[in-house]
Amino acid sequence: MLEILVALALVGLVLVGLNTFLFSMGELWGKGSESRLFDQHVRAVSRFLERELRTAAWPPAVPAGTAGVSAKEVKAQSGIRGQLLTFELREGSRLFTWPEHALPDVVCSLAVRDGAGLMLLWHSRIESHFDDDPPRETIVSPFVTTLQYEYYDPDFKSWRAESSLRRSREGGDSYDTPQRLRLTFKQGAMARDSTITIPAAAEGLPTF
Repeated sequence: MLEILVALALVGLVLVGLNTFLFSMGELWGKGSESRLFDQHVRAVSRFLERELRTAAWPPAVPAGTAGVSAKEVKAQSGIRGQLLTFELREGSRLFTWPEHALPDVVCSLAVRDGAGLMLLWHSRIESHFDDDPPRETIVSPFVTTLQYEYYDPDFKSWRAESSLRRSREGGDSYDTPQRLRLTFKQGAMARDSTITIPAAAEGLPTF
């Protein structure tokens, strides 16, 4: 009888210790859940943009040696015109919600708006009023506060970040396509930076 009581006491102590451990681990995990979710969002948005830019920049979307991502003047729904990084998605994107049937050959531009976040401005070349109507707008991430364009300087072997697309040294109305994008995500006290490489024009089909 004594042995049974001792065994029950030991089992009770083990269960109490196990419960204490589990509750403490759950508390620690819960405290970091907001940060983990924020990091997951940053990674998901970055992967999405990388995938869409690759789709637009490489064959068969564009002929080999042709730049699929470039700077173009875009008129937003507010009426303001500006140079935005622009690319074309032949089959559209899962983020686009069409009023009717989805159309191919969708021209997309990236922009960041105060209070709105990172946005895709988009419309299809097939639409009858493509040249006259402003593109639709879809929010990609409400947490993006800054979009910077990074250019590599081969003379100084360093990167330079610009808040707007850089005008080409050749003059005129042409603008240089950056080599990278830097997005800044902010939510409360949390802040993260994400760098996205812009695919260069491919000389042939990708190796994968």
